[in-house]
Amino acid sequence: MSGEGGSGSPKAGTPRTVPCPACGAKSVFEPWNPWRPFCSERCRMVDLGAWASESYRIPGKADDDEGGGEENPEPDE
Repeated sequence: MSGEGGSGSPKAGTPRTVPCPACGAKSVFEPWNPWRPFCSERCRMVDLGAWASESYRIPGKADDDEGGGEENPEPDE
């Protein structure tokens, strides 16, 4: 063993940076960064606002409201 971290970790003392999800600027991805993975509080709040306003959506099948698959059909008389 060489004692240099071994698992592809960055050099000691060099903080790991990642692109900010909101603006793409370099962001320090370390425990001491309070806005991680964002570069600033502004970018973090912009992302939170997008979630709150439902700008982010998971694609899925639209509900079928045409009555084709009723759960409680009326009984036949």
